[in-house]
Amino acid sequence: MATDADVIVVGAGLAGLVATYELVQAGRSVLVVEQENADNLGGQAFWSLGGLFLVDSPEQRRMGVEDSAELAWQDWMGTAAFDRQREDHWPRQWARAYVEFAAGDKRDYLRDLGVRFLPFVGWAERGSGTATGHGNSVPRFHITWGTGPEVVRVFAERVREAQRNGLVTIKHRHRVDELLVNDGAAEGVRGTVLEPSAEARGVQSSRTAAGEFAFHAQAVVVTSGGIGGNPELVRKNWPQRLGRAPEHMLTGVPAHVDGRMLEITESAGASQINRDRMWHYTEGIANWDPVWPGHGIRILPGPSSLWLDATGKRLPAPYFPGFDTMGTFRHILGTGYDYTWFLLDQSIIEKEFALSGSEQNPDFTSKKLNDLLSRVKKGAPGPVEQFKRHGADFVVRDNLRDLVEGMNALTGTPRLSYDDVEREVLARDRELDNKYTKDMQITAIHAARRYLSDRITRIATPHKLLDSDHGPLIAVRLHLLTRKTLGGLETNLDAQVLRPDGSVFDGLYAAGEVAGFGGGGVHGYSALEGTFLGGCIFSGRTAGRAVARDLA
Repeated sequence: MATDADVIVVGAGLAGLVATYELVQAGRSVLVVEQENADNLGGQAFWSLGGLFLVDSPEQRRMGVEDSAELAWQDWMGTAAFDRQREDHWPRQWARAYVEFAAGDKRDYLRDLGVRFLPFVGWAERGSGTATGHGNSVPRFHITWGTGPEVVRVFAERVREAQRNGLVTIKHRHRVDELLVNDGAAEGVRGTVLEPSAEARGVQSSRTAAGEFAFHAQAVVVTSGGIGGNPELVRKNWPQRLGRAPEHMLTGVPAHVDGRMLEITESAGASQINRDRMWHYTEGIANWDPVWPGHGIRILPGPSSLWLDATGKRLPAPYFPGFDTMGTFRHILGTGYDYTWFLLDQSIIEKEFALSGSEQNPDFTSKKLNDLLSRVKKGAPGPVEQFKRHGADFVVRDNLRDLVEGMNALTGTPRLSYDDVEREVLARDRELDNKYTKDMQITAIHAARRYLSDRITRIATPHKLLDSDHGPLIAVRLHLLTRKTLGGLETNLDAQVLRPDGSVFDGLYAAGEVAGFGGGGVHGYSALEGTFLGGCIFSGRTAGRAVARDLA
């Protein structure tokens, strides 16, 4: 049978671009099939902050951070908590390979492509409080100079060059509905041509059919992303260990992150595992200028905000801002409500509030030094200030009583008692009278400020919330926010998709979120921050190189 290319790649997100880049480096022709228009090249990665997990990097060493592959592996295993004999077989091996990549040639691989990193290293997701538990023991969050668009660019430009040279063909607005299988091997895809769309990047596009297609190749690589933009599928796969499925969640990814290819590939005979593993955030706020339906933005918080549940009770240790996402998520669902509150002041919001996303960090994204220097000026970063002024979830008042009244007005309920909230605030403030304290959150703040990067750029000087010199007071209603799929198509270390009996599905490969970023669940039950983009890069690279070798 005549083929349309050596390889078909389903999905033009980051993993698909990386796989395509590796294939054309080996001289292979690639047909990329993508349901969205050309403006969406790079997919979800474009919207990211561009944080990458690196181990023992020069950036870390310059900040005085001592890291090692052994410490990173300890953190990964404590976070993943692998416990399934069969379903975690390949994820464990992928995890080991990924940590070695992050501690090895990952940085050089990206730098050779033109990626550069900001000099300070962030400490996202500090953990659950024990050395062997969840979280990063040291700062490892390396922000790309240019954020997500820059990570996309270095691969997209090379793919476009290959397109001009005739090695790559990209079929936009082509939605795959079926994998073509012959004699047990994948040999192509069939689907629907969607009507043209001029919608801007991320905006939900039409699904009106305008035709059909069928393409054939020697191999198919599925890189179609996860389920975070599909609320129905999130609820269908909801893990019982987290408690009830939330009635309300914001959506942290575009609507095209719909998970369709998981079921399509499984129906063709592939093994899908760990579908109940997923990663969502607890600090979502409704975007006042939304791009996609239910668009939420995540706050990347410093550790100083007082975190209250919907009834005004302080969240217990270790559920502090930026410490243990999934543990906090489970606790919040146990309260019976789908939202919580950050209580803070102007000094904290200026120093500690960052918003996840390339568009929310124009100074990092623009790659202009003057824009970056604006961060040291007094006042909150521009996008944060815009949310403070226009965001539906922000309440700003000059005193605590008025703040609590505003919080109740926002929810339309008298759920919060001023006396209860005042009791929590005063108790917290009294602990700041001395340099020592029994309050673990305040202890954590003091510890965080011993890290130079955090003290300079990230952590406010400890102070009392009711100190008027730091006002006004601010309350932020936080929603639960969908984000990542941690399970997916089961693959071996060559990114070959497996069948339920463990045998190789000939001609079929998978990478990125659709494969749980490798193996069908490389992160286990929870993830270390900065490993999502890197997971797309590593698994896409692995798939592209494996297919090129197998077709040789």
